[in-house]
Amino acid sequence: MTVATGSTSVARGAPRVRRREQFAAIPSTNDVVRGWLAAGEPEICVAVADEQTAGRGRNGRTWTAPAGAGLLVSLGFRPSWLPPDRVWRLAAVASLAMADAAEAVTGLRERTVLLKWPNDLVVTAGDGAELLKLGGVLGETVGLGTADPRAVVGLGVNVDWPAAEFPSELASSMTSLRAIAGDRAIDRDELLAAFLARLEASVDELRGGRFDAHEWAGRQATTGRPIELALPDGSTRAVIARGVDPDSGALRFDGPGIPGGERSVVVGEIQNVRLARV
Repeated sequence: MTVATGSTSVARGAPRVRRREQFAAIPSTNDVVRGWLAAGEPEICVAVADEQTAGRGRNGRTWTAPAGAGLLVSLGFRPSWLPPDRVWRLAAVASLAMADAAEAVTGLRERTVLLKWPNDLVVTAGDGAELLKLGGVLGETVGLGTADPRAVVGLGVNVDWPAAEFPSELASSMTSLRAIAGDRAIDRDELLAAFLARLEASVDELRGGRFDAHEWAGRQATTGRPIELALPDGSTRAVIARGVDPDSGALRFDGPGIPGGERSVVVGEIQNVRLARV
């Protein structure tokens, strides 16, 4: 199904959704959007699926959910208007837009939905000592620094998924908007509309050189907590998260035995971040 969202009254280059298609089941919304961009589709283009048969997260991980239980959406951009070292902010503003939209649609208080660097949407559990995964974000880029830069941001959010139906192997570490809202049914279309409205406004701000670093930093769930960095060689490093760098997008940390005080790490330098067991 194609939804007409373009308008002749939209200013040239304005970051509005120009193409949006809904699919019943496809392998990956990111792959669909990547193909559109390769074929010349202008930004912002949006693919939404009821089900993904080959959805993925970072480092080759899979992303699966029952048909209709999640919001699976990918966004396509042509960020020639962003310096290459700032393109990561597209995923950041998309994450913030989804967090804000989720709270609005469910009636949750502000900052119930948090961000776990680098790519998770989470909520705290119990006394706040645990984080439950609500969704994930996957950013992919091609051609940064060339005349044809392209960026795809995919988001998968557990929406109308009853807690009683969570997979047993994941039930202790995941949640859904329905579960957070007391098993109240959540409308995916309403969430999508709220998300896209916020996304367009946020991208408009970003295009004008404005990025809400305060809100992005303030939603980080790991700041001030002991964490473990899982490194590409399979080792882990126990550190204390000290926030995020709004210029580079890096995670800032320090800890015993780290010479020179505070350090930082960017997404490509680690495999995963998890709360340390204390």
